[in-house]
Amino acid sequence: MNQFFMQFINGLNIGSIYALIALGYTMVYGIAKLINFAHGDVIMVGAYISFISMKFGLPWWLAVIISIVACAVLGVVMEKVAYKPLRNASRISLLITAIGISYLLQNLFQLIFGANPQPYHAFITLPALNLGGISIQANYYITFSVSVLLMILLTLFVNKTTMGKAMRAVSEDEGAAKLMGINVDTTI
Repeated sequence: MNQFFMQFINGLNIGSIYALIALGYTMVYGIAKLINFAHGDVIMVGAYISFISMKFGLPWWLAVIISIVACAVLGVVMEKVAYKPLRNASRISLLITAIGISYLLQNLFQLIFGANPQPYHAFITLPALNLGGISIQANYYITFSVSVLLMILLTLFVNKTTMGKAMRAVSEDEGAAKLMGINVDTTI
């Protein structure tokens, strides 16, 4: 029975990571109608930036902040340089551009770091939770908790803020959103 619960915990851990990635995909597709093949590569860039930052001795929390800011800047640059000029182009053009950015990031990081896996050590050391003979590692309950927190915050952002409502309006009907005074370029 313990094996079942351990696999259940493993599934929750991996599922929460997949859920966060899927949220990112659905946000981009829902608003910009773009299947962003570079989405996973931006996550890879963030992982490498935090990895390098910690290699240089920065604390984990600062490395995470730097990684988030760097990924946000990368996203803005990708939008301004690659996607915005093609906003009125065919969807296949956007798709090919997304695949091109994905290949560019993958190959750039492979040139820099090589193809061998890099060890990424746990940077938060908390004790494991022991629940009825089942030991849950700290990275599992932290991953799950942070994922749930981010999902709640994103839901509140999309449903309660002006920007979130504008994003929903653009997703529903871009033309009507423009007529209602929403700046579609800023929202996307």
